[in-house]
Amino acid sequence: MTNKYSSFLKGLNIIIDFTLLNLSFYIGYVILNNKWDMEIGPSHNLTHVILMNLIWYLSSRICHLYTDVFIREAVPSFKSMLRSLIFYGLLMVFIQKNILYLPYDSTLLVISFTFFTTTIIIWKLIFLLQRRPHKNSLTEFKPIVIVGTGRNGLDLYHYFSNNAYLGYKVMGFFNHEGDGSSVKNNINVIGKIDDCIEFVRKKNIGEIFCALPDKDFEYINKLMHDADKHLIRFKLVPDVKDYFKKNVMVQLYGHLPVLSPRMEPLESKGHQILKRSFDIIFSLFVIVFILSWVVPFLALLIKLESRGPVFFRQIRSGKDNKPFYCLKFRSMTVNKDANSVQATKNDKRITKIGRFLRKTSLDELPQFINVLIGNMSVVGPRPHMIKHTKEYSAIIDKFMVRHFLTPGITGWAQVNGLRGETKTHKDMKKRVEADIWYLENWSILLDLKIIFMTIYNVFAGDKKAY
Repeated sequence: MTNKYSSFLKGLNIIIDFTLLNLSFYIGYVILNNKWDMEIGPSHNLTHVILMNLIWYLSSRICHLYTDVFIREAVPSFKSMLRSLIFYGLLMVFIQKNILYLPYDSTLLVISFTFFTTTIIIWKLIFLLQRRPHKNSLTEFKPIVIVGTGRNGLDLYHYFSNNAYLGYKVMGFFNHEGDGSSVKNNINVIGKIDDCIEFVRKKNIGEIFCALPDKDFEYINKLMHDADKHLIRFKLVPDVKDYFKKNVMVQLYGHLPVLSPRMEPLESKGHQILKRSFDIIFSLFVIVFILSWVVPFLALLIKLESRGPVFFRQIRSGKDNKPFYCLKFRSMTVNKDANSVQATKNDKRITKIGRFLRKTSLDELPQFINVLIGNMSVVGPRPHMIKHTKEYSAIIDKFMVRHFLTPGITGWAQVNGLRGETKTHKDMKKRVEADIWYLENWSILLDLKIIFMTIYNVFAGDKKAY
């Protein structure tokens, strides 16, 4: 990717960010002291300003805030900015108080940090919105050729065509047959593979993308050798679609490339600690401030309507398919089918108070105890009964993949209308696809979004909650 203004845009971001940082300190002083002329004091002097700028520089570097400012997508850009802000705020307090022992005005620090956070978020939004429609016009296109007109070659061509900001312009293709062999695909076949090196040398093309199948090893090896000899960059596009149907993750173990069928953010120990910490804090809050008074109240109502325990315990499939007891408020009369038959619409087993509990999802509240214990998470794939896990794992592709994650009280499938009774295998397949999408795209921001959508659905009502 070659961008004519990448250095300029990076520099522009750095200058504006540091300007906002220093302006925030000044604005904080003006608000506190109600005067425009800044006077040097023990808690606001040149040392504080220098330290503030150095810590922001350090934070932005650690969080890669200014890396690929032109091509990086909006969500990763915002994540990097939020990490930088959090890191900056924590470091400012820690270094001043525990390392340098500098006197500082905590009110000034809070005001300036709040102003800086607000203004930098607004500025980044403006930058991203203005950048989007101009990506193509600001890109300097690099001419390339693709060797191979098979599935891989065509997919690569269409990807470059649909993502012009990457900066690649495909001049044409080379394959075994030569001219006219791929007219039906509306692509420009320049010639045979043997003609490739001579063509790119004459046209001063700097890169060759080879998308030949593995069986053409001799052609690939010769092309790579000739490209090195003539100072032409060679890039190999291996065909892995027979094994993986979507994007893969590539890791290098020494000189060996190892491909995984999916990205799993929660394989990272740091992400696991972050998610578990969030679960503990969130579940403790719910248990202390909600369950502590809701349990006695609902227990009385449940007991008054029907005989049986207040809580319903059911063995379900957990992480790594290990069984655990999932807790709920009992919403049905005691019956022998509770552990094998899903609830259906107008199910006669459901009590009056139970219907209310299920409609509002209040029956799930005791599962925050499961979260605190550690066999559930606030957000994750919903755990199924053991019977259903055995049944669906035999007939639905990738069903067991969802068990790489700790099951949750709510999940991406549930907030997208895929909750409740699964009448057909197609319904379950959609739920599994949503769960796997969550596994591949997890972030703490995504968890917060799902929690917000769940709370909204509780108050707005969910047609599948019965």
